[in-house]
Amino acid sequence: MFAKDIGIDLGTANVLMHVRGQGIVLNEPSVVAIDKNTNKVLAVGEEARRMVGRTPGNIVAIRPLRDGVIADFDVTESMLKYFINKLNVKGFLSKPRILICCPTNITSVEQKAIKEAAEKSGGKKIYLEEEPKVSAIGAGMDILQPSGNMVVDIGGGTTDIAVLSMGDIVTSASIKMAGDKFDSEILNYIKKEYKLLIGERTSEDIKVNIGTVFRARNEEMDIRGRDMVTGLPRTLTVNSREIEEALRESVEVIVQAAKNVLEKTPPELSADIIDRGVILTGGGALLHGIDQLLAEELKVPVLVAENPMDSVAIGTGIMLENIDKIASHRFA
Repeated sequence: MFAKDIGIDLGTANVLMHVRGQGIVLNEPSVVAIDKNTNKVLAVGEEARRMVGRTPGNIVAIRPLRDGVIADFDVTESMLKYFINKLNVKGFLSKPRILICCPTNITSVEQKAIKEAAEKSGGKKIYLEEEPKVSAIGAGMDILQPSGNMVVDIGGGTTDIAVLSMGDIVTSASIKMAGDKFDSEILNYIKKEYKLLIGERTSEDIKVNIGTVFRARNEEMDIRGRDMVTGLPRTLTVNSREIEEALRESVEVIVQAAKNVLEKTPPELSADIIDRGVILTGGGALLHGIDQLLAEELKVPVLVAENPMDSVAIGTGIMLENIDKIASHRFA
């Protein structure tokens, strides 16, 4: 029994794993619950996410990845170990090869940390690939041709923007403005406007259910939280227009970064992007109106990938099929 190769989208919000020949077999939140007194891991993934904001003092729910990089090495290692064991992909005497995606501008120290965490969690050989490149492949782009493809990958911790041609990145940017930041902007807006404290999960629910960054949505939602004045629970109704206002500045940062990447793109490739458009991937691509806003601002067609949340994991699967070529080409 030989070990199976694994592709990992090590996201700030979610970890997705693709096993060669089986497809995406795991999609769980990047959360680990730990008992502070004993340092024991109590729960990982979805089970741990349900504990966020709802645990006694000695239990903390930690998100070991921040802004696309490892913030807590030991907890990341425990999390990867748990997920890899859950998949049951190790062979009798062999370990799996692992391909992991990382943001474009992480330092060599951060790259080393990701590699080490994967090695310690049971990988034989670790390959790192840049996220926008993998998500473009997963979204169905043919990046090997000598023509320009542009992808905007809005994840949980980072937004990666890249123009690709001939199988590699020509110009790119990685900014720490993505889904998590949207959640905290909504949380702060409610706090400032209504003197109501809400949790991370509530602000994420607001973003998913009524959030928009374009004027075309008008929905309402009841939310519950703690009144900052009385200290008592309170319910109020918020609407899409308010959320658009709360997210305006954050989204403007992404628009500006995309403009900067386009400005640095060679003219021939820019012409291709006008024809082919920009592809949006990552969970943030599901934010209502983001495609319309970018199309209006960048003056090029913008399309959301078919499975934006899974694009990176699907891309790792395609790359795993060619892992021997990749290994001999770049990582020998």
